[in-house]
Amino acid sequence: MAFIADKQTLEDLNLLGKFKPHSIYNLFNKVHTTGGERLLDAMFAQPLTDPEAINARSSIFQYFQQQAFTFPLPTSVFRTAENYLSMGTGTNFPAVFAATFRKKAGAALVHDEQFAALKAGVVAALHILQSLRRFADALRVPEGSAYSNEAASLKTLLADRRLESVWGMGDHAALSFMQLVKYDLLLRHTLRDAVEKILERVYHLDVYIAVSGVAKDRLFSYARALPKTQHRVSTTALRHPALANAVANALSLSAECNLLFLTGANMAGKSTFMKSFGIAIYLAHMGFPVAAENMEFSVRDGLFSSINVPDNLSLGYSHFYAEVLRVKAVAQAVSEGKDLVVIFDELFKGTNVKDAYDATLAVTAAFAAYRNCCFIISTHIIEVGEPLKQQAAGVQFAFLPTVMDGPVPRYPYTLQAGITNDRHGMMIIGNERILEMM
Repeated sequence: MAFIADKQTLEDLNLLGKFKPHSIYNLFNKVHTTGGERLLDAMFAQPLTDPEAINARSSIFQYFQQQAFTFPLPTSVFRTAENYLSMGTGTNFPAVFAATFRKKAGAALVHDEQFAALKAGVVAALHILQSLRRFADALRVPEGSAYSNEAASLKTLLADRRLESVWGMGDHAALSFMQLVKYDLLLRHTLRDAVEKILERVYHLDVYIAVSGVAKDRLFSYARALPKTQHRVSTTALRHPALANAVANALSLSAECNLLFLTGANMAGKSTFMKSFGIAIYLAHMGFPVAAENMEFSVRDGLFSSINVPDNLSLGYSHFYAEVLRVKAVAQAVSEGKDLVVIFDELFKGTNVKDAYDATLAVTAAFAAYRNCCFIISTHIIEVGEPLKQQAAGVQFAFLPTVMDGPVPRYPYTLQAGITNDRHGMMIIGNERILEMM
């Protein structure tokens, strides 16, 4: 079953987008090949829901991080080879000979560049194959490790006897015309299926090396996936992966205590903490490294967030009505029995305080009853906390504090147990001297 994460969630957490500033995708997009980028796209689009598959992929990244591999192929040469191999050629020697001869004649008569491009492609492909074989020969993969099958597959493909003449090649640039015809037929026709499989292995290598390199540079770790039935997630140090010097916080949710009710002043870090949690959940289901330590999680069916819910002028939706529709969509998924992670940042902030109080209390208590799901719900309406303690079991209360240095607020971003009583809005307005300006 596919992992559920809708457009709103993906945008709230800034997960996808090659051209979006500071997206989590861009954080990991250090690949060298177009095929590697396509594979990275697919991994981000399709998180896993099988704990064995998640842990297997995670262990491959860990292996590559331990080995500290760098991408073994020159990027520009690989792109030349990749472009060349993506095009078709003749299906027999006479056809390839005739086509190559026409290209050579065109180069001599009218300075046509097709022959030079063909030769450059063959030379690049031969160079890549030789470099890749040296890399594969040097691989020492422990028996039974998650990468052992892929490593064995790569070595088997490169051990094809029809490639034997490639390994003894010296100066690729000195290829004769007949050698050029021979290798063009070999690479783009005779061994086309095998070469495509070799390229797929290269794309996987590219992603493994890129992602593990990011994990090493940023001191990320690897989460351990647990069976769905355990209904828990825990980490000793969770932080936002895109922030330098981010403050880490511990978090633990389980079937017995499945909802975190979070309070704190504006700028105290509630939204960042919630985004950190959502991003970690998503990346963990991909088998990717996370900005957390000692993280364990039961696989979920999906992830929903409600952080930056926009109004919809074309449909006539107010901000509050858009919030209500978002809660309705999540409630529908929860009531269908799906095992979900749900994040709500400041429920019902688009309506008056009385309605927001009543709605926040009722909805939070109702969600808490679904022990197969875990929730983080934040609010400014701290008065909800005490009656919620009476109405709902399985709720833990935490806040992000504000420390006052005289009239100036300071935010340590460290999660504390309880419900805040911070009310510093008017003090901040005073510090900015707004009323004096008016």
